Amino acid sequence: MILVTTAGKVGAHTARILASAGQPVRVIVRSPEAHQDLAAAGIELFRGNLDQPDSIAEALADVQSAVLVSPAVPAQEIAVIDAARKAGVAHVTKITSDAAPDSPIQRRRDHYRIEVALAESGIPHTLLRANAYMQNLLALAPAIAANSEFTSSTGDGRIGMVDARDVATVAAVIAPSPAEHAGKTYRLSGPARVSYDDVADQLTTILGRTITHRRITTEEQEAAMVELGLPTPVAHANAQALELFAHGDSDWTSPDVERIAGRPATSFSLFATDHAGRFSRADA
Repeated sequence: MILVTTAGKVGAHTARILASAGQPVRVIVRSPEAHQDLAAAGIELFRGNLDQPDSIAEALADVQSAVLVSPAVPAQEIAVIDAARKAGVAHVTKITSDAAPDSPIQRRRDHYRIEVALAESGIPHTLLRANAYMQNLLALAPAIAANSEFTSSTGDGRIGMVDARDVATVAAVIAPSPAEHAGKTYRLSGPARVSYDDVADQLTTILGRTITHRRITTEEQEAAMVELGLPTPVAHANAQALELFAHGDSDWTSPDVERIAGRPATSFSLFATDHAGRFSRADA
């Protein structure tokens, strides 16, 4: 049995790929009723809570391999790691980022704490360091659909954006047969470094109408996110991340997706084509 925590953009797709390959897979979810599409795909839904150690222990029954993917809450992921060690789980695949103890981004510092706990646990493991997700741009889709423009504080920064589906594919390759991957760290990106101006240009081509990227300051970016309803700490962290993009923090690509998945990494153009309906006008 392979356990996936939890059913987010990477976890749900990882579970689907595993199930379609005939692998027994279980996903921890708080509300199975909200994920009946996963159940229909042959995925076992475990009603659980990562804040409850007993719940985690039950979810790990008969589990040989775990995919650890959640919103980087150290107490939760470290609880999973502790329970996995006690349960004798043979391998953990952790989805992470460019984690560092001194990163200005809280999420990255949290990922670092989790990685340290995983190393200290003694469980064989593999780290998947994902670049920024293309799916994050879907948050801009309503503005693009309504006004044919979007704003950001990324400036001229280029990002080796990765499709979350590619990260899931890599995790689904490793989790059932982890031996050759244990102890390794992979860097996952798309095939090209893309600026937000490039995003606008590619959307213009795909959607058949002019899409404009309007540049704003980091302070304006944070205020806009708060106005959209994000909690202030989340808006602050996201604005920080975009500022780092502007300074080249995510200006890298890697061949690891293609090397492990056995196919090219998804381009932004293909991603945008797949999601063109999200970026289109409501009356189109």
